[in-house]
Amino acid sequence: MRRSGAAAAVVILAGAGLLGTAGTAGAATGTAAASGSATNCSVTWGSKAKSATNATSAPLKNITTSGNTCYDRMVFDIGGARGKVGYHVGYVDAFHQDGSGERIPVKGGAILEIFVSAPSHDPATGRQTYAAEAGKSLPGVNLSGYRTFKDTKFGASFEGQTQVGLGVRAKLPFRVQQSGDTLIVDVAHTW
Repeated sequence: MRRSGAAAAVVILAGAGLLGTAGTAGAATGTAAASGSATNCSVTWGSKAKSATNATSAPLKNITTSGNTCYDRMVFDIGGARGKVGYHVGYVDAFHQDGSGERIPVKGGAILEIFVSAPSHDPATGRQTYAAEAGKSLPGVNLSGYRTFKDTKFGASFEGQTQVGLGVRAKLPFRVQQSGDTLIVDVAHTW
């Protein structure tokens, strides 16, 4: 009797160990875990403006979004970019189109204004490379079901940079990072 009780305890403990590592394995592969705790999603990014002054002459090709357990992500595809991509990302009280100054309404509790040093057209030919219209939502971006992202608006492509307004639930921490020829903006779900 005693042996079967000890064997059962070993099986239970082994199962608990496997369950305890399941969330870690999911995080390492980038898959979203079913639920994230505040400890797993703690961030130190802050909500102050972030900038890089480097510039690229490569045009913007696409903007996509995705969700994660701890943050929502916006990715700027600048195919052919060499070196660092310039950007300026920060919260604003109102979103105004670069160049004209016209106010563009953006839904959400806060507005993150994103400038990327990549035009939405080919500078050599003038041909549009990212089909967006000023004051309209980003083409192909559907924010249904996102925890933090609430709205997107295209501002302008002016003087070699593209401007986007991102409506978020509240003024939350964000980070900006580059991976190859993409610029990534992550906005945390919580502080």
